[in-house]
Amino acid sequence: MKYGIACANGTVAMHLAMATLGLEPGDEVIIPTFTMIATANAVTYCGAKPVLVDMEPEYWQMDLNQVEDKITPRTKAIVPVHIYGHPTDMDPLMALAEKHGLTVIEDAAEAHGAEYKGRRTGGLGHAAGFSFYGNKIITTGEGGMVTTNDRELARLAWNLRDHAFSHERHFWHKFVGFNYRMTNLQAAVGLAQVEQLDTFVAARRRNALEYNCRLHGVPGIRTPAEAPWAKNVYWMYGILVDEKEYGMNRDALRRVLADHGVETRNFFIPMHTQPIYWKQYYGERYPVAEDLCKRGFYLPSASSLTLEEIEYVTDVIRSVAR
Repeated sequence: MKYGIACANGTVAMHLAMATLGLEPGDEVIIPTFTMIATANAVTYCGAKPVLVDMEPEYWQMDLNQVEDKITPRTKAIVPVHIYGHPTDMDPLMALAEKHGLTVIEDAAEAHGAEYKGRRTGGLGHAAGFSFYGNKIITTGEGGMVTTNDRELARLAWNLRDHAFSHERHFWHKFVGFNYRMTNLQAAVGLAQVEQLDTFVAARRRNALEYNCRLHGVPGIRTPAEAPWAKNVYWMYGILVDEKEYGMNRDALRRVLADHGVETRNFFIPMHTQPIYWKQYYGERYPVAEDLCKRGFYLPSASSLTLEEIEYVTDVIRSVAR
């Protein structure tokens, strides 16, 4: 992308990108229901309505077959989220957006360095939002960035980020702006982090390969898949647990791992079941997302993870199977 607008965090990066669209109350933005809540909140901040779609079951990305059915005259944008570091299938999504005259804003918060058909995520839509939170592949502690090739979108985002100060005179404001700047100290950390991105991604992919090999054949454990057109960066290495095949459910296995000193975390909770949003989506069902939420959790995923630590984690998982 030609332009990068550094800002305070990933949530405000998404809000900033959406704010440039001039969204109004009643406008709609299509997002996956299985995502971190910041995606939905960024739409809500603009007064627009998040419209939800389910996930496809193989790679856990938004189900593109459902997107077109959700497009209405009020739809202004589509937000694919590259869940857990695996890219969404972008070519058919971009073709659909072009057909309907819609803007595509990638939520690339979890996908630093991921690739779709040899192209980097964050450079596939009309704009994208990145997060540099402490648990991301590269971090500034807190921080984010909007990326785009659209000069006018970039100009407006730069202006809105800094209180919408006018170039005409001091303390003159034509828009309601935000204080969304990134600090110089965060930026300095980020520059050093970016220099190591390829090393960090290689470590994540090595860790995933080791996990895949050591968990292969364990009954009831499903490891993450990688599409032939994708380079997954495995921001989080997640697995699904089938209670009948494995012999215990996801939560019981997490307790066993905790007893062995291994910290884990459940998958995202879908937007349509969140306390703040459930009334808005009452009666809507998204079975794939609900199943991912019920059966999925992350294993330790840091770039600094050692092969001995992966062996320890997987030995515990294998030892209690059935």
